[in-house]
Amino acid sequence: MEGNKLDKAILEKVLEEALKKGGDFAEIYIEEKQLSNVFCEDDRIEKVNSGREKGAGIRVVREGRTAYVYTSDLSEEGLLKAAAAARYSAVAGSEPHSIALASKKPAFDLNCKRLPAAVSFDEKVEHVLAANQSARDVADEIRQVTVAVGDLYKKVIIANSDGDLAEDERTRIRLTVSAVASRDGIIQTGYESAGGACGWELLDEVDFENMAEKAARLAVGMLSARPAPAGRMPVVMSSEAGGTMVHEACGHGLEADLVQKGLSVYKDKLGEKVAADGVSVIDDATLAGKYGTFRFDDEGNFGQRTVLINDGILEQYMYDRLTAAKDGRDSTGNGRRESYQDKPIPRMSNTFIASGRDDPEAIISSTPWGLLVKKMGGGQVNTTNGDFVFDVQEAYLIEDGEVKYPVRGANLTGNGPRVLNSIDMIGSDLGFGIGVCGKDGQGVPVSDAQPTIRIRELTVGGTAPANGPQKRRIRRM
Repeated sequence: MEGNKLDKAILEKVLEEALKKGGDFAEIYIEEKQLSNVFCEDDRIEKVNSGREKGAGIRVVREGRTAYVYTSDLSEEGLLKAAAAARYSAVAGSEPHSIALASKKPAFDLNCKRLPAAVSFDEKVEHVLAANQSARDVADEIRQVTVAVGDLYKKVIIANSDGDLAEDERTRIRLTVSAVASRDGIIQTGYESAGGACGWELLDEVDFENMAEKAARLAVGMLSARPAPAGRMPVVMSSEAGGTMVHEACGHGLEADLVQKGLSVYKDKLGEKVAADGVSVIDDATLAGKYGTFRFDDEGNFGQRTVLINDGILEQYMYDRLTAAKDGRDSTGNGRRESYQDKPIPRMSNTFIASGRDDPEAIISSTPWGLLVKKMGGGQVNTTNGDFVFDVQEAYLIEDGEVKYPVRGANLTGNGPRVLNSIDMIGSDLGFGIGVCGKDGQGVPVSDAQPTIRIRELTVGGTAPANGPQKRRIRRM
């Protein structure tokens, strides 16, 4: 770690100190990060900030119980003091033992070409102002535009009493645009975001100004939308909607800590059919450049591809070290934490419904009547029973297999497992979204995705009666 001589000998000494009182496992997580943000609102740069933070967290585990101490003092003396505090907080256990660390090499290269330090604030401000103007040029109805860019560069060292030593560098970039339009008392919002575990070469792949224009056009277009119909109906979810549904209504319920606490509808369902034929759900931390990608999780385990649901059958949960030990399994590399101040817990990385074989256009053309969802909003889910409610930001009515006109004010109400069992068409495409997932007071970067899918029937909340042929049979291509 820069500015600190934390060689193997010091790390081994700290871990041995942490286990002097006994314990089953000890770990030290050290990070040093640098971040910056530029925020534009009301046609001017409102905030430019940057910061550095460093610290270490030391964990001692005995019979599943954890003592955790963190410190910003990365000197040898400071780390030994934190280790002593952690061991005095632990329950006495097995005899301490000597530790010999062995380095683990990353399984792949992140290939970041323009690290944050190589890009000036002037350049970032230039991109932000150009995106702001692009959104405002769309129409006079645009009332407010907010544009933000941010980056993070982090170095981590993770060592434990099993002898593992992992060192990693992590870079993430995020771009966001929100546009608000109003007309005759109607207010609508458009939102677009992009990001990845990459450098500022992201701007060579994503047209930021076009992204801002798209957000503004969505806001203006929704001003002319008709009220959404209400009732039970077929719902086609475009790949453009990202994987909000799979992340919230399914993904959290497959995190092992919630399963073990009895807070998941998927408890005791391993080996059982929990989704329709052809539906597979995967969590993959190794996807190149995606926002939730990492080479090591925050316990030093390799990032992995984990098939959670395979052709409708529940095969696996997402584990960190402690939950895996409790179930007698290996970690799936899903132990994540927001910072050195937090203990790792099971978290998603890049989670998605795998692509199928159906032509996305054919999914729409074979739907006599229903709702096409292109962009999701916020929502909430009860992981214990799988019930959810999601707002819809962009949607269109389907009539006679054609997309007719936009509708506004829709929300989706349903149950995660029932939705997975109601999917009857799966597109050959795949669309990703990004976000910061919150759990137990911690936020971590994730991405989620899905192909275009059709759900046979879902409750749509809206402001207009559903006059369409809701009970008409849906053709399966």
